[in-house]
Amino acid sequence: MRPPGFWSGSPAHPLARALGPVGAAYGRLTAKRMDAPGERAACPVLCIGNLTLGGAGKTPTAIRIAAMLRQAGARPAFLTRGYGGRERGPLVVEPERHGSERIGDEPLLLARVAATVVAHDRPAGARLCVAQGADVIVMDDGLQNPSLTKTLSLAAVDAGAGIGNGMTFPAGPLRVPLERQWPHVGGVVLIGEGAPGEALAREALRRDLPVYRGRLVPQAGGDLDGRAVVAFAGIGRPEKFFETVRRCGARLAATRAFPDHHRFSERELAGLAETALRLGAVLVTTEKDAVRLPAAFQGVVTVLRVELAFEDEAPLRAQLARSLR
Repeated sequence: MRPPGFWSGSPAHPLARALGPVGAAYGRLTAKRMDAPGERAACPVLCIGNLTLGGAGKTPTAIRIAAMLRQAGARPAFLTRGYGGRERGPLVVEPERHGSERIGDEPLLLARVAATVVAHDRPAGARLCVAQGADVIVMDDGLQNPSLTKTLSLAAVDAGAGIGNGMTFPAGPLRVPLERQWPHVGGVVLIGEGAPGEALAREALRRDLPVYRGRLVPQAGGDLDGRAVVAFAGIGRPEKFFETVRRCGARLAATRAFPDHHRFSERELAGLAETALRLGAVLVTTEKDAVRLPAAFQGVVTVLRVELAFEDEAPLRAQLARSLR
């Protein structure tokens, strides 16, 4: 879905106020569910979730944390629901066999880094992770899912968006009222810059929760410096990707935003390719979107890959070490 504009505005917006009672009722139900006890896995479970609907940088965060765990001598495996795919699992992801239409897009990115299990039933998925040799499980999403007990949960936050208008779905982007989510959070990963994220960071620090600051750093995608680019993305906040492209020195000749997890048609991509040709530009998208491209466009579109870099990893490494103990 594409977040409605009023979610990022004031809670006094007419639509937010009209949907407020529905959001309050939904919030009570989801908060009660979130508080339910879960099954304990045979190894530590580190959850990288978010407080709101939509993308916040969970997958790059999970990938970086898995790398840190491996450097510490652990054997991490990823556990994910596989949003956007039809597979319920539990299933070990094999990128050469499983496409995004079956398992979703994020699992294909995660599987490049470590063993990855897709499972709607998180406890069953955790058991399969352990069977694959994992001694620590990194959950990509699932903060609000109570079925599996988490050793540590970190909330990834897009600093440019924060928690929007601070209201619960459908009146706003929060999955559960913020006050009910804080007890389940052991730290905040603040990605990028922006006043909305800083406000949330101050609240986390007031609650004695650590805040880890990071940014998405381009890693690959060709030399875009000085080149005209037609950028498109179907992620939670496409504007964030467009800004990353701009920071690479590219000139944005045109942009196209699609809903999160959008399945691109050949007709849509042919239209984008025609626009790029007319403007003498390079067609560029995200790594997450690239796995959803039709076969005819694989290798044709430039993929801009990014990695999460923390300002200071030492405090986060220390918290991870305590969790593993």
